[in-house]
Amino acid sequence: MFYLAQVEDYVRVEPRLFGLPTSESVSKQLDETFKEYYQKELGKVVSVVEILNVGKGVIIPGDGAAYYKCTFVLLVWKPELQEIVYGKVSEITTFGAFIDMGVMNGMIHISQTMDDYVSFSDAGSLSGKSSGRVLKAGDLCMARIVAVSHKGDEPKVGLTMRQPGLGKLDWIKEEKVKKESDVKKAIKKEGLKTEKGKGAKKK
Repeated sequence: MFYLAQVEDYVRVEPRLFGLPTSESVSKQLDETFKEYYQKELGKVVSVVEILNVGKGVIIPGDGAAYYKCTFVLLVWKPELQEIVYGKVSEITTFGAFIDMGVMNGMIHISQTMDDYVSFSDAGSLSGKSSGRVLKAGDLCMARIVAVSHKGDEPKVGLTMRQPGLGKLDWIKEEKVKKESDVKKAIKKEGLKTEKGKGAKKK
């Protein structure tokens, strides 16, 4: 889930940025500081959206850098359980698939890729035994977050595609077309029953 987070903190501006206007040096420092930043409570920082306020600079003896009390807005993404995400398959392995969700990667265990018996093929793809469906690198998918682990520098996001409306986009389209076809057939069948019923009453 994407959020806008307003933060008030002291920004440490390095001496190499002193030649720039204060607002610009603070902006560059914030961009560098939050480039790959992740925190469990905050989430993954996507970008610094806006700097609302820059206070007076303070230099601490023995440090050399300047500290500015600032208020700024961050665009962050925090993985939420049960959230539906869109992404591209970045890698296929013997145990599942990795999905690039744009902000970070998620992992789908082989048993959660489709509602079928799935095996890893020599071509480097995952294939369903009964359905004949194939999942490979580059495929666009919809998945649901079912697990988030915060061990390590970045969270490990567990995904599933074994639910209605999820999976490779081509599969979702196929299911939609099939459902629409089944509905039309049911309506047609019901219409025929109604016509036959009317005919029986006339007799």
